[in-house]
Amino acid sequence: MILKGKKIILRPIEFEDLEFIRSLINDPEIEKTIVGWALPISKKDEEKWYANFVNTQQTIRYIIETYEGEVVGLTGLEKIDMKNGCAKSLGIRISPNVQSRGLATDAYMTMFNYAFNELRLHRIETSAFDDNIASLRFQEKLGCQREGVRREAVYKNGEYKNVVTFGCLKHDFMKQYDKYINS
Repeated sequence: MILKGKKIILRPIEFEDLEFIRSLINDPEIEKTIVGWALPISKKDEEKWYANFVNTQQTIRYIIETYEGEVVGLTGLEKIDMKNGCAKSLGIRISPNVQSRGLATDAYMTMFNYAFNELRLHRIETSAFDDNIASLRFQEKLGCQREGVRREAVYKNGEYKNVVTFGCLKHDFMKQYDKYINS
């Protein structure tokens, strides 16, 4: 299913997107801000991954594209648990040249709205480094609530970093979404 936001479209990954995805994954500046970690990926490895990749009821990945057709990012949900109504955000990777245009906010607002209102989820978990102020504010803008800190949980950039965990419940998100849609 293709999802349309105010500024972006979330659509399935296509073969033509692989070089863009590889550039996001291999970008050291983006990698510094990502809670998880990625191994460098070759064209061959990525094509092998793509040949076996399928969106499932447990994992959904989206390309973020502007209405002008510019591919600008990647996001998704994983560990989708329909019984308990929970999922975990796969995070978001946005091209550095389009940051600060509200595209990441629109992508998450669109994806969370779909998750809560179409998939009927109740809770989405997210996380961010405790020193990534922009990401922390971004999570709160969505209606996510801080639930804890995993102290020195991730080794990144030569040091152990704290990870702030967030939970976003449907009713908290919908308050923010209504404000966003009506702005």
